[in-house]
Amino acid sequence: MEYVIVYITAKDMEEAKKIQDILVSEKLAACVNIIPEIKSCYWWKGEKEKANEVALIAKTKKDLIDKLTKKVKEIHSYDVPCIIALPIVGGNEDFLKWIGESVD
Repeated sequence: MEYVIVYITAKDMEEAKKIQDILVSEKLAACVNIIPEIKSCYWWKGEKEKANEVALIAKTKKDLIDKLTKKVKEIHSYDVPCIIALPIVGGNEDFLKWIGESVD
C-alpha cells in the first residue's frame, strides 16, 4: 500500500480546524496536524501577496488523494486552495500500517 502526506494551507485556525475535523471524521485522513501561523508570499492575479496562513499536514493513502482533494475544495474559502500530495518513501512500518487501518 502507498501512503502520502497532503500539505494544505488555510486562511486561519478556524478554517484549518474545520478541515482537520472533516478529513478525520470522514476517514479521508488518519491524522491531520495543524501548524499555526505560517508566513506566505505568493503571486495572485499578477500581484505579489503576503499573508498569515495556517498549514495542515494530513497522512493518508495514495488512493484517497482525489476524494480528499475534492472534499477540501468543497469546504475551503480559497478559489484555488493549496492541496499537494507528497509520497511517503519510508518510515515506521507500524505507523504506516496504522494509517492504512485508520482510513477508508
